[in-house]
Parts: sequence; C-alpha cells; structure tokens
Amino acid sequence: MYGIAIDMGTSGFRAQLIDLGSSQVLETAMTEKHPLPGGNITDHLDFAITVGESVAHEIIIDTICKLIQSFSIDPAHITKMAVCGNPIQLSFFQNSEIRDLAYAGENMQKRLGIGNIERNARVFPASEIFENRIDMSNCEIIVPPAVRHEIGADALAMMLETDFLEQSTPTIVTDYGTNAEMAIKVGDRIITASAAAGPAIEGQGVSCGMLASPGAISDVNIEGKYWRLTVLDEHMISHPSHLVDPSSGDIVERSTLRPLGITGTGLIACLALAMQTGLIESPPNIKNGRLFLSENIVISENDIKEAGKAIGAIRASQLTLIIEAGIAYEELENMYMTGASGTYVDPRKAMYAGSCPKYSKRIVQFGNTSLALARKILTDSSKLDEVIELSKKIKVDHLMMATSDTFKKFYTCELSYWTEGMDMQSYNRFLKIYKLPALPSPSVFIKPEYEVCLSDDIKDTNPINIRIINDIGVIVEESAINCIMCHQCEKECPEKAIHIVHRDNLIYAEYNAELCLGTSCKRCIGVCPVNAINYRDINTLYERSICPTVQQAASSSVENPSQSTSSD
Repeated sequence: MYGIAIDMGTSGFRAQLIDLGSSQVLETAMTEKHPLPGGNITDHLDFAITVGESVAHEIIIDTICKLIQSFSIDPAHITKMAVCGNPIQLSFFQNSEIRDLAYAGENMQKRLGIGNIERNARVFPASEIFENRIDMSNCEIIVPPAVRHEIGADALAMMLETDFLEQSTPTIVTDYGTNAEMAIKVGDRIITASAAAGPAIEGQGVSCGMLASPGAISDVNIEGKYWRLTVLDEHMISHPSHLVDPSSGDIVERSTLRPLGITGTGLIACLALAMQTGLIESPPNIKNGRLFLSENIVISENDIKEAGKAIGAIRASQLTLIIEAGIAYEELENMYMTGASGTYVDPRKAMYAGSCPKYSKRIVQFGNTSLALARKILTDSSKLDEVIELSKKIKVDHLMMATSDTFKKFYTCELSYWTEGMDMQSYNRFLKIYKLPALPSPSVFIKPEYEVCLSDDIKDTNPINIRIINDIGVIVEESAINCIMCHQCEKECPEKAIHIVHRDNLIYAEYNAELCLGTSCKRCIGVCPVNAINYRDINTLYERSICPTVQQAASSSVENPSQSTSSD
C-alpha cells in the first residue's frame, strides 16, 4: 500500500510517495512555482476572490494531479494522502471559505457572515476532490487541524517538528518563504505571525531569479578576491561551479556545471558578501552598478531593492514579535530556521543580510517541517490524534502584521534602508522617534552557536527519484475586445507570462498562471494604451494540450507489486 505526503507551500508544492509498510520515501515530485498567479499569499487570495474561488481550486487540483501522475505507480494503489500547508492553501485545496482569511477586520467579516470559520481536522474520501480526474477511489485524504483559523498546519508543523514548544527561554521559529510563518515563545506565551515577504526570497521577481531547481545558484563564497558559485545539479545536489570576478563578470575558473539563474538563498549570499566586501556600501547602491555572476546572470540595484523588500518584511516581523513579547532584542536565545530557504541558506550570511536576527545566541536549521508532519501522519496512525489534541492545548496569540502599528513603523525603516539608502544610524534615529528601542550596535553582537538538524529539506529521498514538474500547464484568459495588437503588454511582462492571441475572430489575453506575478505586478495593464485588459474579467480556464514536462534524474522506477507502469 502507498501513501502520498504533500506540502502545499506558498512558492511551490512538494509531494512524496511513501511505502506505508516500510515507511520508506520512494519518490519525490515538486513544482518549480506555485500554480496560482502572484508572488505571495496576498496575491493568491486576491486572484481567488477576483476571479473566483472555484477557478483557484481547479488550478490547485490540476497541479496536484500532475504531481500524483508523475509517480511510477497506478494512483488506484494509493490508500492515504496527508496534506499540510497554511490555512489559505488548504482552503484552496478543499474549495472551502477563504474570505475570513482575506479580510482581517471583524466588522467586514460580520457583514459577510463569515466569522468564526472552523478549520478542524478532516478525513474524507479522495473521490470528493479527484472524481472525474484520476482514479483515487481507494484513497482517503487527511487534513490536519488549524490551531486557530489563521494558524494552520504549517505553523503547527514548525512548532511540532522542532523542540520549539519545549523551550523555556525566548525562541523564534521562522518557516522561510514567500509567506514566512513565524512564532515566538516566551515562557508559556506563544505569539504567531506571518510576513508576506514576496517572491524575491524564493528567487522570483528578480531579473535572473529562479526557484531551487537544476542550474540554480544556491550559494556564493569568497575565494581570495573572487566569488565561487555553488550550483544545484540535476539531482538537486549542490556543487562548486564557476569562480568569478563579481565586479567585471570575468570567469576566472570555468566549471562544466553551468549556472542558469539564482535562487533566494544565493541572492542572500550575494547580498551578504557584497556588503561585507564593500561592493555594496549602503543598499541598494552597488559600487559598480551591477554584480556579475556569469554570462547573462547579473544582479542589478533594482534586484537589491526587490530582495530588500522581502528581507525587510521578515526582519520587521521578527522585530515586531520581539517587541510584542515584551523582551529586549538581546534576550533572544534561540532562532529556528525551517523550510527550504531556511535549510539551504548559510545562517551567517542570512544574519549579515538581515533575514536572521544577529543577536540570537543559538541558530538551528531544520528541514521542511510541513512535509515531515504530513509524512508522520501517513505512517503513524496515532499521529493525527496527537496533533488534534495538541492543537486544542496550544494557546497562542496571533498578530496580524497588516494591522500592527509596530510592524508598519519597522517596515517603513526597512523600506528606507533597502530602497532609499538610509544608513543604520538614521534607521535607529527613526526608531527613537517611533518610541521603539534601537537595534543593538554591531559591537554587542555575539557569535552564536550553529546547529544543523537536517542537511536537506527533502528527507530520506534518493536524489535519483526526485522529479521536477516544470510545466504545470494552466492558462487563464480574458477577452481583450479593444486590443490593437501592439503587443506592448508582452514586451513589458517580466516573466513572459502573457500572450495576445487571435482566435475565432476574437482577441484574448492568455496568462500562464504559474509564471504570472498577478496583482503584485500588473505591468501589462499599466502599459496597455487602450485599456484592453484589466485582469478581473477572467472567464475561461483550460489546459494546454501538451503533457507537462518532467525532469527525471534517472530512469529507475518503483516497482508496483501488482502492476508495472512507466514513470510518467
């Protein structure tokens, strides 16, 4: 018998095929991006509310089907599926209410009649979702509970799969991603929050950015006066690549492993090294205007601004949690880093760049806790009961950053620092005006202890059995009645996600949902000279006629005891 564990992350999905008899992870499949348009959870919500929750649900399920079908067994042999993610992603998956998550104000929720939506654990037949798509007639789906409606299975996972709940000294845990979940524990009090960091933290929305996939620069290190790139190979394993001069772009030593772009962890590494070596004296100003990493891989000052917005949102949220918990910055004892970015990033560089507190005395890196919890629910029949019981016992306060004055003040300083070149002295001066404590000076920083509990965010998977689904293949479209076919929207799109097509004597704007940055961008709308598109009246959804491209590291497949099938 087989099970599937799924982590529905804000920047992409990961699924693992599990042998329920041995609890062995047989195969892993992942998407390169989230299937809904947008760079963060706010964009996904806006898309679903504007275009329709059922449309968002269909796109999500279409993507999950592709993940399942990439495995080398008949879906009919799958008996269990456990799905973890934040409340918004799990609501998309189940096609349930999302408006209570989209509107923070209680008065608005009362007017809409959506107050006090319960998000309890659910066990239900897979046919409720996958009927008429794939044969999952023998499968049940398990969805773990939320602690509160805003605090979902992913936040529960980052607390459960670490020793966060056992800590008696001030501790922060952060699941790094485009929507960074976090919590602080001081004594018996737990405060949770999330930061809509945006796409740059995962390598999106920057000129040469990409998610963690083959060819991505995942780290950068200094060798003499040059930079050594670290690049992911076809098995998602890190290897040294080119040795480059970041000021000129000269490749001093060429590697056969050619970089194709840079992911979020690599971008943070570049920022840290550039700031340490003086190539960036004050963000976003680069000494020579650009940082050169390889042929056609260049980091611009605009990229620094985009990265800074993401790092600034995370740092402002962490600082806000510390203030709300009533402790001094220097009292923070432990910092737990989870998620893919939290696993792969060098914590020293993250501290220097600002996405990890510089004053924490101990930093521990964990793997993908959301996927780990889904795996345990599959393989341990008592785990779900344990999670349900714990979710009832955990008493947490949830802080909405969108309505927090403290966060707004910190983030105003962060934006000025990253996008306007404000120095830290002025930063602290503004904090004083805001009646907030100044950040500790570098002289009081201590060298923290570093621990790595998991070297890979994808546990127990043989690299040859990892597949990258790099074409989700979902198109949304809207009628472009007044279009003059100037194609300015196509030229303006930074992700090349929009195409103007003439079909059946009508003109349509087609958007590749996995590439489109959604409401965080809308450059196509702004550049249109005749207002032919608005990104609101999307009324058609269809799949491409081609099959999704699947990168498979090896031809080996898992033998099904009753039926042998191909990998894809």
